[in-house]
Amino acid sequence: MSFWRKVANIFKRDKGGQQGQTSGPRVGDYSQFFGFGATGTAMSVATVYRCVELLGNSVANLPMRYLRKKDGLFTEDEGARLSYLLKIQPDDTKSAFDFWKETITELLLEGNAYIVPIYNSFSLNLDRLVLCARGSVYHDVYKNTYTVNDLLNGVTGTFSENEIIHLKGYSLDGKSGVSVLSYARLTIDTALAGDNETRNRFVNGGNVRGIINNEKRVLGLGEYQDEELQKAATDIDARFRNGEHIVSLPGEVDFKQISLSSTDMQFLESRKFNVREICRFFGVHPSFVFDDTSNNYKSAEMANVAFLSNTLNPYLRKIENEFSRKLVAPSLAFSYKLEFDRRGLYACDLESKAKNQAAQIAAGLYTVNELRAEENRPPVAGGDKILVSANLKDILAEGNENSKSNEDE
Repeated sequence: MSFWRKVANIFKRDKGGQQGQTSGPRVGDYSQFFGFGATGTAMSVATVYRCVELLGNSVANLPMRYLRKKDGLFTEDEGARLSYLLKIQPDDTKSAFDFWKETITELLLEGNAYIVPIYNSFSLNLDRLVLCARGSVYHDVYKNTYTVNDLLNGVTGTFSENEIIHLKGYSLDGKSGVSVLSYARLTIDTALAGDNETRNRFVNGGNVRGIINNEKRVLGLGEYQDEELQKAATDIDARFRNGEHIVSLPGEVDFKQISLSSTDMQFLESRKFNVREICRFFGVHPSFVFDDTSNNYKSAEMANVAFLSNTLNPYLRKIENEFSRKLVAPSLAFSYKLEFDRRGLYACDLESKAKNQAAQIAAGLYTVNELRAEENRPPVAGGDKILVSANLKDILAEGNENSKSNEDE
């Protein structure tokens, strides 16, 4: 089956539907689109894998802090158990980095990530945060209850909405999320068909195509000659498939290789288009998946800013809001909060980090010693003074000076 026929069949399947089906698949179940092992199949597409890896690592790189309000300012409560769970080890089996990466992966691929806070039965203090295994949670959207049967992590039972942390992807009903793969299924399936077509071409000896011809025809033996030519073509094709590069032709038979057709060119262009389409679904710039798009420094910088503000930050806010809503009592909502430390975004970009720190000092937001403490460096003399740019002046002071000069005149 040709590549373009495979693509056509994808759209035919989309139109057909399943007659007689009384209920649709569970939210996040896209196995009907990709077949058995759907997640592994979709992740075998390089662009999908890179987008999921990028978003997961980007969130996991940022430590989440448990902040307590004191004297009107929020400071990190490092002695709290919750701080240890969020920054070091949420569960006995995984680090905080792996926890956040797996959480984002579930959110992207399944549309939902379920986390159960487990409390100590004696002290009633928060003991661990368990990310439920895939497929172990049934969400009754009508009763708004969650039935967990996670034998892998030792969590079973039925939980109410306020007893479980539920991170949702794009939602149509506000109850459950839908995975990115569900919306991108046609594009990903097309990419999979393209990968299979490429693999088949290599397996079949590359893109060797041609015509077998014999210009010396004998009258009365046309049908017999056609059969012999077909046998010769089949034999040559089989030998190319077996890895032979040079084959001999029988008798007066001539082989003419066909050059790259317009269909082949469209196939190559479609593969590039699929990369960009998948990136659009995940909100990732093509340059982040190592696409061969030419970028100068300015465009790369703009792409990075757009990714941080339009793609990454909404995921961070979603997590912060849901964790604060479930782990902080309503009466303490304005005294405690959970927040990712976004300063980690500049950890590897030293130039942007230096510019950002210089701007914060010039605006009087931080002192030199405060920023040095963040870099684990000792304080310096005079580093506790608040500095501002010499171009900034107090508006009231400027008005008083003008009025005073007018009085003197």
